[in-house]
Amino acid sequence: MVQIFQLPMFLPIPPLVCRHGPAGKIGVRRNMKSKFRDNLIGYLFISPWLIGFLVFTLYPFCQSFYLSFTRYNIIQPPKFIGLANYKMMFFDDPLFWASLGVTIKYALVAVPLVLVVGIGLALLLNVNIKGIAIFRTIFYLPSIVPMVATTSIFIWILSPQVGLVNQILAIFHIQGPIWLKDPHWTLWSLVFMAIWGAGGSMVIYLAGLKDIPQYLYEAATLDGASAIKKTQMITLPMLSPVIFFNLVMGVINTFQYFTQAFMISDGTGGPSNSTLFYALYMFQRSWKYLDMGYGSAMAWVLFIIIVAITTVIFRSQKRWVHYGR
Repeated sequence: MVQIFQLPMFLPIPPLVCRHGPAGKIGVRRNMKSKFRDNLIGYLFISPWLIGFLVFTLYPFCQSFYLSFTRYNIIQPPKFIGLANYKMMFFDDPLFWASLGVTIKYALVAVPLVLVVGIGLALLLNVNIKGIAIFRTIFYLPSIVPMVATTSIFIWILSPQVGLVNQILAIFHIQGPIWLKDPHWTLWSLVFMAIWGAGGSMVIYLAGLKDIPQYLYEAATLDGASAIKKTQMITLPMLSPVIFFNLVMGVINTFQYFTQAFMISDGTGGPSNSTLFYALYMFQRSWKYLDMGYGSAMAWVLFIIIVAITTVIFRSQKRWVHYGR
């Protein structure tokens, strides 16, 4: 006997929630009020930073753009002169090109050398032996010493009469140069100072080396790869994102090079403009000659140069930067 189950004719229908009715609108409003309250509390917590950013960063940034088209000496109100500052900079100011040339020359020498020294130190200190932490600390310490103190020490070390470098050279019967007073040696003295602080980037490279998987080296060892081959085919490609980061930061910092050149030359950029870096010359025009309009124009040209160079570096990373998958 087949028993047929018949469904009831009327099934209970669950109540529908009307999203567009009064109840739905009240829920949406409560939700919006809750989100607004949460966002308001968050903005109140970060308001000190927001106020500082608006007052000390964004406003001066926009104001400098306007001042770059004016003649402004702080005492008198700005006078709009159009593109006169830029015209004078590019066509009538040889010191602008001289300062830009000194900065580019220093960047082409110092940035690659600091990268190579930093990577070399990281490779040497990336070993598990007793007391290695002491050596890492010793090489890192110069990078945390204030720049003013470091420059003062180097002024003494490179002194032609009582300097430590020339005294060591004298032991080997070598006449040391007048490091900081000879136009041919001042730039190399600053490069030497930059290499002295390579320990800061060394720590970042060490962190990158620790992140490389060990099984890659084990597989290369089984294939009979030498240490140089491992460095070339594994270490450097896997370390390329860290190298890319230090390269970008090094270029940006180099084009803002100021403190060391100011202290070594007493703010003059001498001898023979050999330490007249772009930032130092911009400081002279702005504060020594009180030509704030011209200094603002130089700042914007510097901003464009840094953006252009970093853009080129970012575009080139696809060819040589290898990110782990």
